[in-house]
Amino acid sequence: LQFVESGGGSVQPGGSLRLSCVASEDTVDYTYIGWYRQAPGKEREGVSCIRKDDGETSYAAFVEGRFTASRGHAKNTAYLQMNTLKPEDTAVYYCAALHGGGLTPRQAMGMMLLYDHWGQGTQVTVSL
Repeated sequence: LQFVESGGGSVQPGGSLRLSCVASEDTVDYTYIGWYRQAPGKEREGVSCIRKDDGETSYAAFVEGRFTASRGHAKNTAYLQMNTLKPEDTAVYYCAALHGGGLTPRQAMGMMLLYDHWGQGTQVTVSL
């Protein structure tokens, strides 16, 4: 079982992309979907987290107001709408699942090492 990310691509600054995150199996049970990214030569960092049951979200400061995470109508599907993209958003974007509960999405986003079912990632490139 893993998640599969898609929707990445190359855009100019100010452009938009919508990433999708779909579980390879419908039976997976999780509480949070986290979005993370890793730029060349940098550590993986948290971008956003959404709690599956109520859709509550949290965002890193550097994407707040530009990115929107959402749940899909289909089970085990999530999206990350990315607007007003900047060159510094260039990275491979990943989604993964966190089981359990009792955390705010912001707390859950900070627990990257506990996430499971990482996908292979999708490349986002923002350049002129």
